[in-house]
Amino acid sequence: MDHLTRRAFLVSAVAVSGATAVVSSATADSTLVVADAESDERLFEIPVDQGQEVTIAYTHSVERTPIEDVYVVDGSSLRADRSVFHSFGAGLPTTDVERTEEGYVVRGSETHDELFVAPGEIAGHELIVGDERYALAEAADGRVVLFLADRGIGEVVTDGNSGQRTETNTSPTTAQMTETNS
Repeated sequence: MDHLTRRAFLVSAVAVSGATAVVSSATADSTLVVADAESDERLFEIPVDQGQEVTIAYTHSVERTPIEDVYVVDGSSLRADRSVFHSFGAGLPTTDVERTEEGYVVRGSETHDELFVAPGEIAGHELIVGDERYALAEAADGRVVLFLADRGIGEVVTDGNSGQRTETNTSPTTAQMTETNS
């Protein structure tokens, strides 16, 4: 899918989910921003509350089984909560794995001001916030960065793409798995 088609898809997806975002934005604590990691262009801005789960779901590139990396909105950061997977293979953890009804679970504890993801067509990366799903691989031409911004409407509109970003060292049980298994 070319860049213009991706942007048209993005505009359609935002328009469809816009009513939900407007209704919930009045009570949301923060905004989860998904931006192009190279250009800083904002692709999605999603209202989120403290303690809310934010999930990056994708298919493991070798095992072809689903993986969910679950983060929790914690202050101005995303805290790694758990990774859920259904098989063992390259790049998947083999220690501190708990078997649950969800699948195999590895608990996380790292906190990230920024979370970098390399969406892939094969992996089909999706961002899940509440009941909404956002197709990252269709919206982005390369790596994306997720971060939280204050929810003030004036600030969201005027803040734009300010600020420098630096890569953060992330847990191999969460964000690095997302980048390496795309």
